[in-house]
Amino acid sequence: MKAAFVGLGVMGFPMAGHLKRAGHEVSVFNRSPEKAARWVETHGGRAGATVAEAAEGAEILALCVGNDDDVRQVVQAALPALAPGAVVVDHTTTSAKVAREMAELAARSGRAFVDAPVSGGQAGAENGQLTIMCGAEPEAFAKAEPVIAAYAKAIRLMGGPGSGQLTKMVNQICIAGLLQGLAEGLHFAKRAGLDPVEVYEAISKGAAQSWQMDNRWATMSEGRFDFGFAVDWMRKDLGLVQEEAWANGARVEVAALVDTFYADIQAMGGGRWDTSSLVARLER
Repeated sequence: MKAAFVGLGVMGFPMAGHLKRAGHEVSVFNRSPEKAARWVETHGGRAGATVAEAAEGAEILALCVGNDDDVRQVVQAALPALAPGAVVVDHTTTSAKVAREMAELAARSGRAFVDAPVSGGQAGAENGQLTIMCGAEPEAFAKAEPVIAAYAKAIRLMGGPGSGQLTKMVNQICIAGLLQGLAEGLHFAKRAGLDPVEVYEAISKGAAQSWQMDNRWATMSEGRFDFGFAVDWMRKDLGLVQEEAWANGARVEVAALVDTFYADIQAMGGGRWDTSSLVARLER
């Protein structure tokens, strides 16, 4: 298909590359033109000088940008340039509200919109192994799914517009509580005079096992926090969680508490550390 990709950060750059390798005709746009030029040099395709130029005639537009306002700006600029019946696939983590707004806006222009936040981090993007949770009308999802499969290991339609973003919020709620539990467990083990490696070997085959434990226990123990998803981004996501919870009446007490712990990490200068850095706060 003729595809466009907007936002060539640590996630978008490899994701757009997978589209090109899958045989799609790909044009790209990034706010800093140097990244777009580097992408073209690496993968081929072309770079647009504007969002509209990159999106011209595209049947699929994927984007992975910063926040709600960025999504609004990109979609509003791109819609008039897209092919009739085109589908916009937004991989940004945003509010469910903006996802619904963009779905309505796209429908009025004769296009469609899929909110499709991802899980799997930079490694998942580079390896084409992302998990993608989608909110859309079934027809739009059916058109987008085979295209975004180029960089996904699992894709699921969760419901209508906004449902993908709501599911991503559940994902972040679970991760926040889990990482704080790991941080406290590791901190306790060290204070108790236990060998963290031996503790991991003892408990990681039982009920305490998790992906985070298997992949972050050792690096947390060593004070290495340069993996994947940054604290600054997690705070943005937990802000979206709390805003949605205030609206729907859900109680997210642990997520809200862990958000304050991440604020402490930011105050320590760790805004770009990954989310496993919660242990650093305990070991100050």
